[in-house]
Amino acid sequence: MTKDFPKKISSVLQKAKAGEKITMLTAYDFSIASVIDQCGIDVILVGDSLANVVLGLQSTKEVGMTEMLHHAKAVRRAVKNALLIGDMPFNSYQLNPRDALKNAKRFVDEAGCDGVKIEWFDHCLDVSEEIIKAGIPVVGHVGLTPQTADKLGGFKVQGKDAAGARRIIDQAQALENKGCFSIVLECIPENIAAEITQILEIPTIGIGAGPKCDGQVLVTHDLLGLVSHFHPKFAKQYVDVASLIKKGIKEFSREVKQGKFPDQEHSYRMSNEQLKMFKSISEE
Repeated sequence: MTKDFPKKISSVLQKAKAGEKITMLTAYDFSIASVIDQCGIDVILVGDSLANVVLGLQSTKEVGMTEMLHHAKAVRRAVKNALLIGDMPFNSYQLNPRDALKNAKRFVDEAGCDGVKIEWFDHCLDVSEEIIKAGIPVVGHVGLTPQTADKLGGFKVQGKDAAGARRIIDQAQALENKGCFSIVLECIPENIAAEITQILEIPTIGIGAGPKCDGQVLVTHDLLGLVSHFHPKFAKQYVDVASLIKKGIKEFSREVKQGKFPDQEHSYRMSNEQLKMFKSISEE
């Protein structure tokens, strides 16, 4: 690609070109974002999965700009090294495409994001082109697009038939032609993802799209075992943080009830001299 991108994006593109896999994880708050950034993850996505794993909503369509910007600002305060991408929520560009550029600018100007991600929908190419022309980098998203899953038959693997696979390939190529610097491929057959990765010059980031993509993304809460009600096949759990949290909370509760916490180590004391003065004042 010949387009001049900001330094962080250029760095990610160079890694992909050199054959180094790109890593992407989601973050929604300062604390977790700090840890992720310290681990050297290439891209941090303030995902609209915020709706499900943080806010307890049923659909990503239920989260809006107010919530996304609030959490993106918190993540921005933590991230020093990674490329930070804001996930455009459904109502910020799909309900009224004319609002897309204004809302994309808010992610950059108000929340400090380095770019935005947009899921494929009917006017995706026009919206992407407008945002990119305004100087805002865009990550495309094809395959299973959660914001419009109802139009795709639900949360199912996409592109399993020849026509569906061709459609996804065409979408990815069209987004590249419009100037997207990367494409997320979600829940598509691994051989189709490999084909797209080979065809495109820009890097592909897979989630449920097999090992041949240029990089991989997961929802951090899935990786850490913090989500108990939903376990998609592609979401590998690397640690069981939920069990550790439960263990700590139960230990806290037990010690409080037994009078073991707080102990002297976790308490403050007034000096004997000041205590005597306090008592004498109180007795006056």
